[in-house]
Amino acid sequence: MGVTQQQVQDALAKVATPRGVALTNAGVLSPISASDGKVFFSINVEASEARAWESVRAAAEAAVRAIPGVEVAMVALTAERKAGSAAPPPQHRHAQGVQNVASHRPPGGASPMAKQAEIPGVAAIIAVASGKGGVGKSTTALNLALGLRDLGLRVGLLDADIYGPSVPRLTGLREKPQLSDDRKMIPLQRFGLSIMSIGFLVEEETAMIWRGPMVMSAVTQMLRDVVWGKLDVLVVDMPPGTGDAQLTLAQTVPLKGAIIISTPQDLSLIDARRGLAMFRKVNVPVLGIIENMSYFQCPHCGTKSDIFGHGGARHEAERLGVPFLGEIPLHISIRTTSDAGTPVVESEPSGPHAAIYRAIAAKVRDQLQGAIAAA
Repeated sequence: MGVTQQQVQDALAKVATPRGVALTNAGVLSPISASDGKVFFSINVEASEARAWESVRAAAEAAVRAIPGVEVAMVALTAERKAGSAAPPPQHRHAQGVQNVASHRPPGGASPMAKQAEIPGVAAIIAVASGKGGVGKSTTALNLALGLRDLGLRVGLLDADIYGPSVPRLTGLREKPQLSDDRKMIPLQRFGLSIMSIGFLVEEETAMIWRGPMVMSAVTQMLRDVVWGKLDVLVVDMPPGTGDAQLTLAQTVPLKGAIIISTPQDLSLIDARRGLAMFRKVNVPVLGIIENMSYFQCPHCGTKSDIFGHGGARHEAERLGVPFLGEIPLHISIRTTSDAGTPVVESEPSGPHAAIYRAIAAKVRDQLQGAIAAA
């Protein structure tokens, strides 16, 4: 029998709040989602009270995890601003606002990067990001991870695209993660990769209607509450844009670098610049830019067509002074193998597309050699 909302309510009724009442009577709980051993909810308080409520959030999460049958618990603390109060300073919604992220100091003068901590056993963590959706970021992240694997590295893949997790479909994985003795999630294994995704915890058609703090909590848990083991590289497939998930990752772990995925067209390149600017503002090295859907090559006659233009990402990389990692064509085999859960580097290892991904992976590996060797 699964965990019920009433069981969760009963457990939370035993958690005291700074207001001197039980958590369930404080009027701060969001609707509780409880199914298949997974529990999600948030605690919504005013921004001025957020610090006092952090211990309550931790106690609530511990209480829920102690319920028999609960496998995963995600509890977010959402700080709301009072109506009519001054708006917070602009942060990470777009590149122009990113300048405030690194320079902003929370109360007490601590840097927002002071919470960074290595993940035990993981030598290097890299982010694969894009300024906008629809540029093939997840497909590229998975095939890049497989390319790094083919170079002899121990590789993990974290699907941090909270709103649209694609890795379950791209890998054909449908199982649920098991828990270790200390109640941490054990990543699934496929293609020689250690893989974790929020998509393993929720149904494919579930709408992830989460506030920013809930996203941040989920990303943190998938980094910290997973038994990653010994890895040379953990590839993180980020959601598109420059929002909460990206900032959480940069503040939580010391990233060894970020890779920007773009198509050649101007609209994609504009957003790619924003993503690159964000990572630079939080002092994350940009390992390079990849031009995906760079050209279309007819499978029948071999003619190349520049459907989205060509060379825009290379030119942008040169202009911004970052490495250009390579061009990936728009090809039906990349699409069909991805849809089938058998990515092209795995299913067609001797083909031309696998060779492109491995060449890109080699450039990434060369930039990470120091971190991997040190670990």
